[in-house]
Amino acid sequence: MLPHVAIVGRANVGKSTLFNRITRSRSAIVYDMPGVTRDRMYSQAEWNGKSFMVIDTGGIDLAGDNSIELQVREQGELAIREADVIIFVVDGQQGVLPQDQEVVELLRRSGKPLFLAVNKIDDPVHEVRITDFYELGVRFTIPISSEHDIGISDLMDRVTEKMALPVEEPDIESSETGAIRVAIVGKPNAGKSSIINRLLNSDRCIVSEIPGTTRDTVDLPLEYEGNSFVLMDTAGIRRKGKTRKVVEKFSVIMALKALERCDVAVLVIDGAEGVSEQDATIAGYAFERGKALLLAVNKWDLVMEKELEKDEIETRVRLKLKFVEFAPMIKVSAKSGFGIPNFFGQVRTVFDEFSRKIPTGRLNDCIQRAIQKNPMSTYRGKFLKIYYATQVRSCPPTFECFVNFPEGVHFSYQRYLINSLRKAFGFSGTPVRMLFSSRHQDE
Repeated sequence: MLPHVAIVGRANVGKSTLFNRITRSRSAIVYDMPGVTRDRMYSQAEWNGKSFMVIDTGGIDLAGDNSIELQVREQGELAIREADVIIFVVDGQQGVLPQDQEVVELLRRSGKPLFLAVNKIDDPVHEVRITDFYELGVRFTIPISSEHDIGISDLMDRVTEKMALPVEEPDIESSETGAIRVAIVGKPNAGKSSIINRLLNSDRCIVSEIPGTTRDTVDLPLEYEGNSFVLMDTAGIRRKGKTRKVVEKFSVIMALKALERCDVAVLVIDGAEGVSEQDATIAGYAFERGKALLLAVNKWDLVMEKELEKDEIETRVRLKLKFVEFAPMIKVSAKSGFGIPNFFGQVRTVFDEFSRKIPTGRLNDCIQRAIQKNPMSTYRGKFLKIYYATQVRSCPPTFECFVNFPEGVHFSYQRYLINSLRKAFGFSGTPVRMLFSSRHQDE
């Protein structure tokens, strides 16, 4: 395991900005509003030739009394337990607050090396402000400005000095090679985080009945029956007209970025409410990006309790999402655990189809049989002819057909050929792309 550095502090002191600065990324949402980060976020970083994991946490509010605030505090405490080094971020413009002393006492009890980063000191004349923070009694008190990259080098030089390095540092990039990246997507409050918690048998993600609880995208590596997965819990995707709040817009962007990075998208549908226009929109996002797709109808326990027509629910899902009829459907209940044991097996099956490669000989035999059964039409008085086809890539399976007149192949015939490939080779759960090119550039 790489050393872990946890960034903790009150809400809205600049933790996520510091996280992005250290990791040289924009993984965490940054916005001038308390409580934007709620779940823990992890990212690998390197400083002075040393690799380590950085943990961004939700703001610790020791006086928090609502369910989300309490869970944010719990997430912060979990990060502290995982960390080898702790960076406590405070707001240099606000000065020392009573909560800061309480948090410092909490951090001291962990026994971990502790650094006090006095943030928002963006001018040398402001450095006098840090004298107030000496009363907290933290040996390493360092003025920084995360936004303007001031003092970060000094902070991280000291942090890496205190870091206990492992005997052998694994390479995160190579260790994740072969891992199936699974984005859990869906509209708000469909039960995405609850499904992940059930899969992990832990409270790694925050769960709440309030729609929109998850805002950042959180990557969760795990092993299951010899297979490596990376679960990506995402914010609920709302329609553009529904994303009036800036943070919600950011959340949609992060969720769409997760779709860009994933191999398999699992669309979580609220079985009790039924499939919606928004579910269809999200499925369209995944399809447009060429991602494998699995439909997970959640809250199946409520479907059975309410004695809803199970066949009717399935029929409605299929009718509404007809354009992704290739996607398998599973029924699950995050609450009871129904269907959860089959989850990773289904993901593995879909991924195998997504990454499948067809030998050129078998591919051309299939296409020629399809043409014999349903011959191609003419184009400008000339017969269309496919010379040969080849698979140019997988993930998703993409085939290139060399034709005398590529522009003459009607989209309906393209769909017919794709359906012929599906009948011959399956491709359950994955889009299939087909390209038509001229055999000669001058044709």
